[in-house]
Amino acid sequence: MPQVPQTFFDALAVRTWCGLALRALGRAREEIDAINVYPVADGDTGTNLYLTMESAVAAVEAVFDGHGTLAERKPPLADAARAMAHGALIGARGNSGTILAQLLRGMAQVLAADGETAHTDGEGLRLALRRAADSARHAVAHPVEGTVLSVASAAADAADGTEGDCGSVARAAYGGACAALAATPGQLAVLERAGVVDAGGRGLVAVLAALVETFTGESPVFGAHARVEVVLASGAPDVADVTLCGDGPEAVQEGGPAFEVIYLLEADDSAVTRLRQRLDVLGDSLVVVGGDGLWNVHVHVDDAGAAVEAGVEAGRPYRIRITHFGLGDVHTTGAERPPRERAQRAVVAVVPGEGLAGLYGEAGATTVLARPGEPPASGELVAAVRRAHAREVVLLPNDAELRHTAAAAAEQARAEGIRVALIPTRSAVQGIAALAVHEPERRFDEDVVSMTSAAGATRYAEVAVAERQSWTMAGICQAGDVLGLVDGDVAVIGADVTATARAVLDRMLAAGGELVTLVLGDEAPVSVADILEIHVRETYLAVDTVVYRGGRQGALLLIGVE
Repeated sequence: MPQVPQTFFDALAVRTWCGLALRALGRAREEIDAINVYPVADGDTGTNLYLTMESAVAAVEAVFDGHGTLAERKPPLADAARAMAHGALIGARGNSGTILAQLLRGMAQVLAADGETAHTDGEGLRLALRRAADSARHAVAHPVEGTVLSVASAAADAADGTEGDCGSVARAAYGGACAALAATPGQLAVLERAGVVDAGGRGLVAVLAALVETFTGESPVFGAHARVEVVLASGAPDVADVTLCGDGPEAVQEGGPAFEVIYLLEADDSAVTRLRQRLDVLGDSLVVVGGDGLWNVHVHVDDAGAAVEAGVEAGRPYRIRITHFGLGDVHTTGAERPPRERAQRAVVAVVPGEGLAGLYGEAGATTVLARPGEPPASGELVAAVRRAHAREVVLLPNDAELRHTAAAAAEQARAEGIRVALIPTRSAVQGIAALAVHEPERRFDEDVVSMTSAAGATRYAEVAVAERQSWTMAGICQAGDVLGLVDGDVAVIGADVTATARAVLDRMLAAGGELVTLVLGDEAPVSVADILEIHVRETYLAVDTVVYRGGRQGALLLIGVE
């Protein structure tokens, strides 16, 4: 079905473009992976671009959800553009994904420059494309021509010389990108030897094709399966005949670093400047993107530990991902993972804080950390399922908002031959209840039924602070009010954390219960657990209470009643 074109670049256009770009990258993913020979022939550029864009889409959708569903209540352009950039930044994967995140950030800096503007026109899009290309080139320690940087610069150059609306500018940028992509084999010897174009540049062409479709309603001729028109260099074979250098997708470039290190980093600008200098000495393919205290760091090194230590000295690194080219993931250390037998069964769970990650880990679960405002993408869940290395996997999303993401991850894992059961847990306390009755020795179906029953019998609540004024089931709340949510709906509005939590507990225990689970966030009052535990003991006979520390989990307090 043809896309209804957007007239201006507004929040809806950002949303449409991101969605179309994700779809285009999904269709082209395998093709892009197949032509990935630079900087390392690891066959994952298409996948990394897709996962990066998936994170951007999720962030934009979250902004729209926060503004309601009516068209007149759509968010400002600035909010949507910043969400797109932030989502890409925190979800960036690999060298190509990190550069794509910086391209989107560069565009967002222009689109969000005036926070009050509802939309921009062709001139604004031209400026955004130029800022994107320049900022991406600046983020790479040693820019190389014949890569996605060349394609981005050519797109911006073509847009600079174009008058007209957003559709005209998008078409010009797309045309310039296609011509630059076709020229990449002549700029980079490794591409010419393999008979392919640059994989990252091919991904950017797909993203720009989605931009054209956003503003014209029509997808350009070059799509996910095009070959001859653009992908061929002079005399080169078409995509169907492409082979990788070396021994296939896991080949390591001769003489190149052994590890890829990626992490998010909380640090100030001066510390990041020093970090760039240190990492540039340690390795190559260095890309550092971001700003405003949050950065995504990517580098290829032989000493993965030194790269992580450099991040520790600069600030607080997290979501550390270390990959040995050709050997798969090695998480947070440079040690190679020895081959091991696949386990019969495992549990994979999404958890909102480091404390719960430790608790779930002690119980044998493989965890995916979901930081406040940073929900994991389906690709992260699939990666966790693979990391669990089991024939059968029970997946606990622990968040109602993750049900579709978890379902997509489960479907992909099943396609890889892994038996996956998705238990629709809506809170981490329901996941704790499910994990408590997990017995790997039982038949898979019986274990899933038992875990599902335990989760379903657990009512859940949380105590949090309202960020803005809004309508709730309990009335109107103001920014700063303490909210008590029971089963996802606001049930209590108060001014004191402890009093609100006690009111929530009383509501939940009015229907009975045998066990109360309290999970305290870092910002919860120190005394709240003791006060609530005493309240339960003195008011409700034969009801036990267990307390856990959740760490930085977003909510002040999670409550479960079984």
